[in-house]
Amino acid sequence: MPLPILFDMDGIILEGPRTSPQVYADAADTALAELDATPSPAQRRDLQRHDTDHLSEHCTALGIDPDRFWAMTERYASDGTHDRLRSGDRGRYDDTVVLDELAERTTLGLVTNNRHQTAEFVADHFEFEFDVVRGRDPTIDGYRRRKPNPYYIEDALATLGIDDDPRGLYVGDFEKDVIAGTAAGLETAFVRRQHNRDLDCPADATYELDSLTELSTLLDDLDR
Repeated sequence: MPLPILFDMDGIILEGPRTSPQVYADAADTALAELDATPSPAQRRDLQRHDTDHLSEHCTALGIDPDRFWAMTERYASDGTHDRLRSGDRGRYDDTVVLDELAERTTLGLVTNNRHQTAEFVADHFEFEFDVVRGRDPTIDGYRRRKPNPYYIEDALATLGIDDDPRGLYVGDFEKDVIAGTAAGLETAFVRRQHNRDLDCPADATYELDSLTELSTLLDDLDR
């Protein structure tokens, strides 16, 4: 039986390595306005970065609940990302066409540090045939479980029913993907993109690929 292949999303499926910082800045501003909060310029800059540094400190000072603010910014960031995908401002890599062939031959999954809402949108919008889709939970704890923590990969494997005997391949574009995939018991493929051309291939990566189309031949080898 062919081994399942799980894919990172940003930088592997979607063009570019991450969500646009402007999307997060706009999401934070929308949430702050809805909560009637008036941050200082320094507070606003920190909150627009969409990380947990100073989050509780600033939210407490502004009299707003950090968990509520975070959930709102996650939702608005998803909305902004989806608008960019619908408009074509952000697209998929051309070599993702190989996923149609791979889906006929083995189990495929999408496991990303990005928001779960966006991962589901991407799978639906581009009509990918993933057997499991897993993005981060829209909570502060969910954000802290991102790769290199293998939490979401392990959760996807559990959904597929192979968590007791983890096997398969995780495909990513950064060292954190290789670390998380390896920790989950999978082989890993490090894919070269424009944004990581100058990075060394992670030492623990099982394979180094120049295109997702190479997975078609690789799957033959994995199946032997």
